[in-house]
Amino acid sequence: MNAHSARSYTLLSIAAALLTIALKTGAYWLTGSVGLLSDALESGINLTAALFAFWALSYAAKPPDDDHPYGHSKAEYFSSGLESALIVIAAVGIAITAWQRLLDPQPLEQIGVGLALSLVATAINGGVAWILLRAGKRLNSIALRADSHHLLTDVWTSFGVVIGIFLVQLTGWIILDPIVALLVAANIVWAGMRLMRETGSGLLDESIPQADQQLIKQVLIEYEQEGIQFHALRTRKAGSRCFVSLHILTPGNWTVQQGHDLCEKVELAIAQLMPRTHVMTHLEPLEDPVSFQDQELDR
Repeated sequence: MNAHSARSYTLLSIAAALLTIALKTGAYWLTGSVGLLSDALESGINLTAALFAFWALSYAAKPPDDDHPYGHSKAEYFSSGLESALIVIAAVGIAITAWQRLLDPQPLEQIGVGLALSLVATAINGGVAWILLRAGKRLNSIALRADSHHLLTDVWTSFGVVIGIFLVQLTGWIILDPIVALLVAANIVWAGMRLMRETGSGLLDESIPQADQQLIKQVLIEYEQEGIQFHALRTRKAGSRCFVSLHILTPGNWTVQQGHDLCEKVELAIAQLMPRTHVMTHLEPLEDPVSFQDQELDR
């Protein structure tokens, strides 16, 4: 991944957050809708998350050094972790405000203008979320994917708020506005927990997806047909990078050069299938029983 390229997408997210905050805050001032207030608060969280994502991707782009020989790509998890925490905090704030309004309902004003501003902000968030999601998948960036999913949550939240205000206008039941806001808070908590789970999996060195593991095994099958064996395959993700290690078992009468050449071919074949992947191999003789004592590491 070109981390600098990923970082440039966060600038788009920052600009969108600033614009939507202004639009949604204006909509709240015009209507007095607590649902629209919850929307504006959510956009404030978007801004904080986008700023932190910019920092995290900048740090993740740093090359390996003596203190961090495997690079700094895990810095992206700081961004997604903070974002998930901020989402939950925002949801609590929204729920408190909605509960107060539920106990003391207030009439809504200038609904038409407020909804128009909210829908414009929603369209902006939807467009930026789609761009970030595509970029996050293409660049394999959890920070961009987290930001895009957060924005998509904001989009669905905004639709819920609009529906709530429409129902108030249709039925005259102003209590529907805080009820919708409470549902919005619950939806935001769900999104935050999903992000937190993905962040935790990355920090705990979760294996790469099964589909990618199958790609690796397809490469190894070609060599197994030639009598070569493999075991102790281990994988993990670190932000946008992947790490793969495995043991290669060859006839004991092979020269060092033959074994080295085979390792190079296997590492290159895997790296070509999976860009941004660091492959480490360990050569062992087939005839030595000691070579098979680490098979419990197989996956």
